[in-house]
Amino acid sequence: MDMINSITNNDHSLRELIKNQREQLTPRDTSRGALIMRGRLFTWLAALQKSLKEQNKPLVKTIAAFWSLPEEPELQPLLEQWVEEHNYEVILPVVKGKNLPLEFRAWTPEQEMTRGAYGVMEPTGPVVNNPDLMLVPTLGYSREGYRLGYGGGYYDRTIGQLRQSGHQFTTIGIGWACGDLSLEIYSSHTPWQWHEHDQKLDLILTDKGWAKSG
Repeated sequence: MDMINSITNNDHSLRELIKNQREQLTPRDTSRGALIMRGRLFTWLAALQKSLKEQNKPLVKTIAAFWSLPEEPELQPLLEQWVEEHNYEVILPVVKGKNLPLEFRAWTPEQEMTRGAYGVMEPTGPVVNNPDLMLVPTLGYSREGYRLGYGGGYYDRTIGQLRQSGHQFTTIGIGWACGDLSLEIYSSHTPWQWHEHDQKLDLILTDKGWAKSG
């Protein structure tokens, strides 16, 4: 039990340290960084679709995104563009309960939203639970692709359940570069070790570029 408490406390203190680094980003940093990230995501997906089409493979149709909080990279303008100009189906997460996987519901710019768990806006559209691409909010990360989230375990449960079912999809962590756990600022902290239940992400995108590109 002491070991479990030690791991939990270490994760908590590391989260607070990363959040402190994130708070030092200026509005100019976050605005420019989010713009760059949206551009890179748009370009990456367009290139992927072209490659899939050339190989006669199924195209990406459904994108599980997230409704960015003020301190996270702003994705909303890109989500609107994907829906309105490119006819992607965008779905957003809904928290159904503690220790449960997320449920995803369809979203459009006109969709009614309600404030759900943790103050995050959630759509009220129909349930769609099998995305081709999943964008994952990422607080901290390792260059191997492991993610330190906010502590609820929702995404690990959701990704794990989808993978266990055999569903094929791509995961991309979205976060600020200050969450890179290999940075010197974190060297004095007890090294973070990913846990058995943690799900490795396929890619990680930050305001400084791709931290994990495959």
